[in-house]
Amino acid sequence: MSESIKLKIDRKTFRRKLRNFYAENDYILREIMTRMKENKMSIGTLIERNAREFSDIIAVKFEDEKLTYKEFNECVNRYAHYFISIGLKKKDVAVVLMKNRLELLFILSALAKIGVISSLINSDFQGEALIHSLTISPSKIIIIDETCYEAFEAVKPSMGLTKEQILLFVRDQGKVPLPEGFIDLMKKVEPFPAENPPTTANIKTFDTFAYVFTSGTTGLPKAVPIPHQRIVCGGLLFGKLIANLEPEDTLYCPLPLFHSNPLISGWAPPLNIGCTFALARRFSIINFWNDIRKYEATCFNYVGEVCRYLVNAPQTPEDKDNQVRVVLGNGLRPEIWNEFKDRFAIETIGEYYAATELGGGFFNFFNFDKTSGYCNKPYVLVKYDTENDELIRDEEGFLVKVDKDEPGLLLFNAKADKLAFLGYLNKKDTESKLIRNAFKKGDAYVNTGDIVLDQGCNHVLFVDRIGDTFRWKGHNISTTEVEGILNACDEVLFSCVYGVKIPGTDGRAGMATLVLKTDLEEFDFNHFKEHLNKNLASYAIPLFLRFRKDLEITSTFKLKKSSLKKDSFDLYIHEDPLFVLLPERDNYEALTPDIYKDIQKLKISF
Repeated sequence: MSESIKLKIDRKTFRRKLRNFYAENDYILREIMTRMKENKMSIGTLIERNAREFSDIIAVKFEDEKLTYKEFNECVNRYAHYFISIGLKKKDVAVVLMKNRLELLFILSALAKIGVISSLINSDFQGEALIHSLTISPSKIIIIDETCYEAFEAVKPSMGLTKEQILLFVRDQGKVPLPEGFIDLMKKVEPFPAENPPTTANIKTFDTFAYVFTSGTTGLPKAVPIPHQRIVCGGLLFGKLIANLEPEDTLYCPLPLFHSNPLISGWAPPLNIGCTFALARRFSIINFWNDIRKYEATCFNYVGEVCRYLVNAPQTPEDKDNQVRVVLGNGLRPEIWNEFKDRFAIETIGEYYAATELGGGFFNFFNFDKTSGYCNKPYVLVKYDTENDELIRDEEGFLVKVDKDEPGLLLFNAKADKLAFLGYLNKKDTESKLIRNAFKKGDAYVNTGDIVLDQGCNHVLFVDRIGDTFRWKGHNISTTEVEGILNACDEVLFSCVYGVKIPGTDGRAGMATLVLKTDLEEFDFNHFKEHLNKNLASYAIPLFLRFRKDLEITSTFKLKKSSLKKDSFDLYIHEDPLFVLLPERDNYEALTPDIYKDIQKLKISF
């Protein structure tokens, strides 16, 4: 294990630190344990409590709008009473296709007070994925944001809508007139009362609050039922045990609320603490720090890609001009950890590892550097064949645990903890995530689909997602590790690394698509190659380079690799410049038609 990612603490000292942590946070830990049992604490009770106890504190900031907790609760109640008036009741499903905005918070909160399940649709979905998500569970109402209407309209004929389903339209800038068959939701709620609805008292902690869609590793998006418990427990865990937030704090969230990360580590902490939630429509490198200063944010919610974009942005004298002391999120890579922390003067990195469908995870309670955090639940790391994309089993058919300092596929014991795996709405999807008879007959483990490295003291470091590792020349190559090296080159803005098949070879060779800070004509290939030689093993250096003006990203800022992998280094699919590092050559050269033909005809041996 690299010295840079070892925990700089021995086990004896850590156990003492852990005992102190439990002692100092005894009240909070007991409160979390209470909330993990069935009771009547829910999103609705938190909002109504905040309206009573923190009535004058700002609940939410969005663009130029501010609402106190009293005002926020009143707005939520109007929506709730309207939804009740059209016949919505507990366990009904409401499809919600919206982007970040104030009204989204009203709608989610109002539905939660009634016990209606919000099916949160990823606004990036198109075509079959969108149809599948919109129709995965029978819904009473469908709520469409003006900015999402075009995507909805494109798939509407394929949805099989019934006359009983109510279509609700949420206006934004008025560029789209009210569509035929839709009700203007914002206009409808205006006359309804601001008093708390009676339904809040009927919601239990383990009632389902929302369906959140996760793509997993294969197939169409899978719907994960998220109970209120994840909000009322997760918000306290992140808000107190990690961030130590107070009502005076403001948490800034630039991530889309249809994902579990911003729901549980973004919105949930303010709901539980009674502090302010500042919401952005979307992440913007240009506006990010201006928003932080505008909202006087002391905390923000992130995914690792956000941190990398911030680090890659040009340095300015204002980098440390912010009040942020703690950040909450996942995916911050070790190679930029210290630079991110030091450049923006951030005291605490509340990194964690979790998944939407998992009931537990790893949390950086102790503010260690370069770790995904600590876990007190049973887990195990097993060997995985990345080349053939399959688990490695011994002669008896059981899984094989990794050796010390060896990365492995992370599994959670599903039978040791009933909350280890929430499962999916579809039972077949749930079963496909379980590995039965893993180490003995009758056991069951949850396959996270993630490769991690054990750092000792029940801490791990995330390494890669299955599929983000490829095998070349007998070596497993981490795409994120190589991307980190490429991105560290002065002239590279962003990179995307993946494995491609070369005729006549085993495994997959490395290929990188690059977005440069300069024009390609000014790119210094010699300097770039020297940088790779210095920082990467020869087998990990990408053999093919593709240059683009930008890279497509998902709603969670992850690179869209599927189309790039499909294009491979095919010279005739696109017009992007392609370069190749040929055997026995010191540097890259343009991939010409003649070279491409020689590769295809096996005249060049890699």
